[in-house]
Amino acid sequence: MRALTVHGPGDVRVVDMPDPRPDDGEVLLAVEWGGLCGSDLSYWRHGASGTARLRRPMVLGHEVAGSVVATGRGVSGIPLGLRAAVHPATPSHEPLPPRLAGRTNLHAEVRYLGSAAFDPHTDGGFAELLRVRVDQLRPLPPEVTTRHGALAEPLGVALHAVRRAGGLNGREVLVNGCGPIGALIVAAARHEGAGRIIVCDLARGAVEVARRMGADEVRVLGEDDELPEDVEVTFEASGSPAALRGVLRATARGGTIVQVGNLPGTAAESVLGDLVTRELTWVGAYRFVDEITEAIDAMGAGLDVSPVITHEFDLDQAGEALAVAADRASGASKVMLRVRTTSPSEETTSHPGRDLPAKE
Repeated sequence: MRALTVHGPGDVRVVDMPDPRPDDGEVLLAVEWGGLCGSDLSYWRHGASGTARLRRPMVLGHEVAGSVVATGRGVSGIPLGLRAAVHPATPSHEPLPPRLAGRTNLHAEVRYLGSAAFDPHTDGGFAELLRVRVDQLRPLPPEVTTRHGALAEPLGVALHAVRRAGGLNGREVLVNGCGPIGALIVAAARHEGAGRIIVCDLARGAVEVARRMGADEVRVLGEDDELPEDVEVTFEASGSPAALRGVLRATARGGTIVQVGNLPGTAAESVLGDLVTRELTWVGAYRFVDEITEAIDAMGAGLDVSPVITHEFDLDQAGEALAVAADRASGASKVMLRVRTTSPSEETTSHPGRDLPAKE
């Protein structure tokens, strides 16, 4: 099989690897689509993602979907051809303290597809064949293609962030940072009944994607627009410490900020005084528990996530795909990899490596 591997900064290769065989309780998934994530870009650019550093080559990718082509011993009720997305997490078996009951994303050790956080690394899903435990499979309804199914993981991240804010029904929302996660937060907030949604970013292309995802008002920072004032709930999705002062000031007194963008793991200067004087609630949102399942249900019920997909590439074009995804001037939001040829019903009219037409 072919797989996309990262060997160090700037060094990704599509290599031939032995076909895996499913073990007891596992299935073999023919991966059809994958979505590039910020962590994939970081491994490619820096040989690291946060505190996780590459020690040896690793298969990238954790946003994937495909079809079951083989089952291991002891697997029943999983038909060949089943179309599914993959929950990429494997939490440790250590029990959580009672205060964290059910919050499996907060285990001290969680292995994640395509992650170098532990040694040996956990190979990811940008491979033509992927061994998956049965409990990681998330079947897709007929209405959800594997192309969209690969978005279930980042949409799960967005839904988890929305839940961390509490109920959004009728509440005014600000999303600062309109990369793929910010754009999907817009869709998730709209799905959860938010009232007016305002989005802000430095890039006009990014806010336009967010508009197509359901934002009511877009602001391009650094041109003529500034952050709004007195918004009840803010999602900070840029991960920039420099943005925090403005975001705290934009949030209404007594309001809530959900920090979704990854902040640096090293010292960074920021102004946080308004956190106290405005008595704000500032909470973090990390990955998700099982909101990936809710994401699939939402897409099956009609939640349209297609505007976030701006580019598609074949697996052999992965280097170009990474470069486009990392270039803010490219207008890229979610960049998709066609890992292997899909069934005719899943094919799109776009061409690999070309911009997709904007949704009308």
